[in-house]
Amino acid sequence: SAWKPLLLLLSPPAFSTSCARCAKDRRLRQKRAISERQLTRYFVDQRKVRVVGGQGGDGGHSFHSEPRKVFGGPDGGNGGDGGHVIFKADQQMKSLSSVFRFYQGFHGERGGSKNCYGANGAHMYVKVPVGTLVKEDGEVVADLTQHGEEYIAAHGGAGGRGNRFFLSNENRAPKLFTPGEPGQERVLHLELKTTAHAGLVGFPNAGKSSLLRAISRAKPAVAAYPFTTLNPHVGIVHYQDYEQVAVADIPGLIQGAHQNRGLGMAFLKHIERCRFLLYVLDLSVPQPWSQLQDLKYELEAYEKGLSERPCVVVGNKVDLAQSRINLALLREQVAERVIAVSALTGDNLEELLLHLRELYDTYVKTEQSQGQSPVKW
Repeated sequence: SAWKPLLLLLSPPAFSTSCARCAKDRRLRQKRAISERQLTRYFVDQRKVRVVGGQGGDGGHSFHSEPRKVFGGPDGGNGGDGGHVIFKADQQMKSLSSVFRFYQGFHGERGGSKNCYGANGAHMYVKVPVGTLVKEDGEVVADLTQHGEEYIAAHGGAGGRGNRFFLSNENRAPKLFTPGEPGQERVLHLELKTTAHAGLVGFPNAGKSSLLRAISRAKPAVAAYPFTTLNPHVGIVHYQDYEQVAVADIPGLIQGAHQNRGLGMAFLKHIERCRFLLYVLDLSVPQPWSQLQDLKYELEAYEKGLSERPCVVVGNKVDLAQSRINLALLREQVAERVIAVSALTGDNLEELLLHLRELYDTYVKTEQSQGQSPVKW
């Protein structure tokens, strides 16, 4: 029994944070990689939302009561206004999947005695991605293209009047008070159009996703089958002067996409927001210049003038032997500048990044000359 205290001092504790053998592993768990098909469950670019503003509080009905003051008069205060439902663009939001089907603003409180007004209901803020269109009965009522931009989707109802409000020389003891008004009710359609500086446009398996992975930190799915990309991905290209150019990987188009064939018009609308386009062609296929003609035709059929935006032709898979032969023929057939790259080996990516910056600088100068603020990431 005399050796028990000494043994307790010499024995190691059951748990120690200083011991590497006993300490818990504090490394952050990495997020599990989500496949492209699993991601389709989380990416939503359309949503029908019913919004109702908060109801205004009823007006108060009371008379002043105080010792030795019999006829104190009315002192019922007005009710508080109901809260609005407000859509707010947030750059951290990438999809409409977190937007619910119904929102209602908070109600205003009832007016109290002693001329106390009821508190206004708090506003209900709904975060939506940048580039969200708000439509009502097919007409655009709001276009949230800037971070922090807000739109009042449903106004809250006005608060009721207390009996103090109806005091007059003719009526010194009014008993009249009004209830709060109901909030505005609307059914709105939200439509997301990806906002990016450049858009990668091409047919399936042209290498758009591989190219985006090579020039940015985005990780879209890459596989050797068509329609690997089912959702738009946005990658950020960083430059030494801290400028950032957003490049969107649009899912592959096919002939007849403007007629809703393939992925169709569901993703053609995402190209509308792009300021300039990068046509990605597969140089290994016969007559790659025909791909460019078909792509321009689909864009022009979807929206007039869309194919006339500033662009550059990116010939991918130049590392293949057949591609080098088609590259010379492609430059003879098209009038646009052709940049031959290989997303697999990284050949000539520097020329593409330099030209991408030139297109971005031209876009910024054009917007500033017109008195508009360019989109910044």
